[in-house]
Amino acid sequence: MISDPTPLDALEYVRSHTSIEPVPFIPELRLHQADDAFRLWQTTERDLARDGIALPYWAFAWAGGTALARYVLDHPEVVRGRRVLDLATGSGLVAIAAARAGAVEVIANDIDPIALAATELNATLNDVTITTLHTDLLAGSAPQLESFEVVLAGDIAYERPFAKQAFEFLRTHAARDTTVLIGDPGRAYLPPDLQPLETYTIPTPATLESSESTRTTVFRLRT
Repeated sequence: MISDPTPLDALEYVRSHTSIEPVPFIPELRLHQADDAFRLWQTTERDLARDGIALPYWAFAWAGGTALARYVLDHPEVVRGRRVLDLATGSGLVAIAAARAGAVEVIANDIDPIALAATELNATLNDVTITTLHTDLLAGSAPQLESFEVVLAGDIAYERPFAKQAFEFLRTHAARDTTVLIGDPGRAYLPPDLQPLETYTIPTPATLESSESTRTTVFRLRT
């Protein structure tokens, strides 16, 4: 059993529950990935001795994040030479893509310490430098956020309260002329006033989505 894992515990937990695999649709990147989302979810609940924890978003390349990472790699001018925040980073995939595409600094944020451990391992695996930030930015604890030039967010519209908070946060930054990009496969709580940039057909494991591929769009948040 683990409880409130220390950085070392979290790193070992990620290593012991994943294997290193190429990212579907982004073969130039690799991640520590698990085979079965729901089995790992149950295992993590047991090991943390807590019910109702979130899915292990850190252990998979979700469709929205995959599309957003692909877009950033294909359009490096979006982030090159700029300071980037990846909100709710999960595995760190989008942050890693931003660093690989030439961002001058990348901050990967999440409230899950295991996600940040996975991000650190995945950044090392892909030979990029990323700074992790363990705080709830949606609650207002946002040091120096005005200095971010790009904010990236993948798969944030799956649950109503979180989506509401996340889009309020993102709109605040878009209003400051920050570039805000979102990757999403059409989740229920995606707002309608987004500018679509590019749509991909992302291969997805059957344990994560209802089909073997998911049409997923990268959007820009209008100011």
